[in-house]
Amino acid sequence: MKSRDIIRIVHGVPTVDGAGVNLVRVLGASTATLFDPFLMLDAFDSRNPADYVQGFPMHPHRGIETLTYLIRGRVEHRDSLGNAGRIEDGSCQWMTAGSGILHEEMPRPCEHLLGLQLWINLPARAKMSKPKYRDLAAAMIPEVRELRARVRVVAGRYKGLRGPVDEEGANLRVLDITLQAGARLAVDTRPGDTVFACILEGACCFGNCDDPVPTKLGLLFSDGDEVTMEAGPQGARLVLFSGTPLREPVAWGGSIVMNTEEEVKHALQQMEEGTFIRSHAAATDSWTPAH
Repeated sequence: MKSRDIIRIVHGVPTVDGAGVNLVRVLGASTATLFDPFLMLDAFDSRNPADYVQGFPMHPHRGIETLTYLIRGRVEHRDSLGNAGRIEDGSCQWMTAGSGILHEEMPRPCEHLLGLQLWINLPARAKMSKPKYRDLAAAMIPEVRELRARVRVVAGRYKGLRGPVDEEGANLRVLDITLQAGARLAVDTRPGDTVFACILEGACCFGNCDDPVPTKLGLLFSDGDEVTMEAGPQGARLVLFSGTPLREPVAWGGSIVMNTEEEVKHALQQMEEGTFIRSHAAATDSWTPAH
């Protein structure tokens, strides 16, 4: 087995986004090529509601998928498809913006807001597809109990378990990993995929790195068959992401990500004209979680 080593460490940058939400932007436009197909990663970690209660009022998305995943906290949300709900401890929202959607996320006061939002690029053939929305309760996410470790399968497959998001041909995997102090774990990976990790709590060593890596960094790994990790003395909570690179041009216009600048300008023009939301055969796709 060829172990993956850390080849790039991206330091998260404190940022204010939305209507005044304090967060750490781990990945962004400058890292999109290296981390293909992953576009952006924001980490939320606050015990002060003033940092986040202004939330993210209604805003557009096109050409991407978004994952909002909470370790702890509560976020209420709604969108232009008529969906509305609440994300709570251990649950997530997976949204395929496709041709266009308007979306709102409003964190509510809680003892500790801890989680992340990930943007995943869609291939050119799917950028104008029909939008889809998936509200995934904590009980829908299967988990594997390892020796002194727990792995929650949010997307993709691991050790024979299939996560609630497992789309044919997408090859996306998102694993929420909890390690006790000093625990070791080896996670198989698909050669050729982009694989990276972000630690949300504690610290962890990986592959060729003997020093524990702290929180809110983007850790990009070399190619290989597995990622090996060892938690620091306080344990670790991290998310491991993997996906097949698209190797397509990226044109970025805020929350709209297309392949050309012309496509981005067209989307912005549609926003001004009120024609951004396309009329599809049905408002939403029927969707049944995997078992």
